[in-house]
Amino acid sequence: MSVLPAAISPFFTALAAGDDASSTTSTALTAGGSSKPILVNESCLEFLMMEMVDLMYRTTADSENDKESVYYKLEVLGYQVGQSLVERFTRDRPRFGDTLDVVKFICKDLWTIIFKKQIDNLKTNHRGVYVLQDNNFRWFLRMSTEGGGAEATKKAVPYLWFPCGLIRGALANLGVVSVVIAETTVLPQCTFQIKIAKS
Repeated sequence: MSVLPAAISPFFTALAAGDDASSTTSTALTAGGSSKPILVNESCLEFLMMEMVDLMYRTTADSENDKESVYYKLEVLGYQVGQSLVERFTRDRPRFGDTLDVVKFICKDLWTIIFKKQIDNLKTNHRGVYVLQDNNFRWFLRMSTEGGGAEATKKAVPYLWFPCGLIRGALANLGVVSVVIAETTVLPQCTFQIKIAKS
């Protein structure tokens, strides 16, 4: 499983480097030290996410605890990628003042890097709970099932586990220990709830 974050992180890094919505350019150093552009299509990332969820279900042997095992695998994978992304994109930034600044960074900057848009709504109770709402979650825009409605929502939930880990890993790398829970009631909308651990 440790090979997958190494394979996924370059997708997000390359996506963050460009402005084009359909394909993005990044540069990579070749063996000779020269740089050459790398094109990454967002569709490739979406297909990778679909296959990754499917792979986790196929490789989970314990049928009794399938859902928990798949959740754990995808969340840990997202956690590792989130840590890597934040490490890369905050290295030249000053330290954040408080937890709210860190969550705002996730909502504005990190979400833009990954999904090419900011979070639509951020709410907090000022006691360590933050609710992030994305009304057009990019990975749900083209998702559908034959049954539609409740069936589509139920099948979409596993695709939220990786972003939960992504958020938790990003927060952890910025010094904020948290628990992230996601839910969706209507596609393509989703909500992430962040509970900050009391220290």
